[in-house]
Amino acid sequence: MTLRALVASPTPPAQAAAEELRAAYDWVPLAEAEQVVALGGDGFMLQTLHAMLETRRMVPVFGMNLGTIGFLMNDWRLEGLDARLARAKPFRVSPLTMTATTVDGEHCVLPAINEVSLLRETRQTAKLEVMINDRIVLPELVADGMLVATPAGSTAYNLSANGPILPLGSALLALTPISPFRPRRWRGAILPEKTRIAIRVLEADKRPVSAVADQREVREVAQVEVAIDHVRDLTLLFDPEHALDDRITMEQFIA
Repeated sequence: MTLRALVASPTPPAQAAAEELRAAYDWVPLAEAEQVVALGGDGFMLQTLHAMLETRRMVPVFGMNLGTIGFLMNDWRLEGLDARLARAKPFRVSPLTMTATTVDGEHCVLPAINEVSLLRETRQTAKLEVMINDRIVLPELVADGMLVATPAGSTAYNLSANGPILPLGSALLALTPISPFRPRRWRGAILPEKTRIAIRVLEADKRPVSAVADQREVREVAQVEVAIDHVRDLTLLFDPEHALDDRITMEQFIA
């Protein structure tokens, strides 16, 4: 029998559901688990996955939605959990690694499951130089910022910034500007996931920029490097009728 752990968001609906599940099924501590059931919304799922990246204990996660949107979650049901987990379809999610260097020369390395975003800190627009595999491809982007999104994160902030939706398994990354001013016609790029992306902040003292890896921020960066991290691949489990790849595909037809 597969050893399973239960984690839940601190919200009242998630805690109430957790009590029901604890009474109905057997659970083990998180450190002993071969699978994890997570109760909450997409934000809590990201927290759970980030905790796994920090401990380097990556076991499959089956989420049930007791939050708001629940894009990364399955429907909440108490009954039939064993059968659902036995039938669940696995999806691999490869995180990004962000290496940020601040104006003061400090280095910070953070993982990101959805996206890495660079954002202006003041009313001044950001000026960014973009390098792909050590080659300068955009000498100066004037914008509110830009982001690098994974397929799993392409329907989040990236989509709101008019970036492309990337199918799971596509081995692609989206490079998307945020409110670009110049060059006016540049709307981003779709890149192979093996691409090494480096973004240098121009006039960093005058136009400060922060870098955010999912929800963790580094202020006043001078340069940010982004690359895929296959060493720490994560696995999400979905009901066959509620598969993430199908949900991502259908997002392209929502008006």
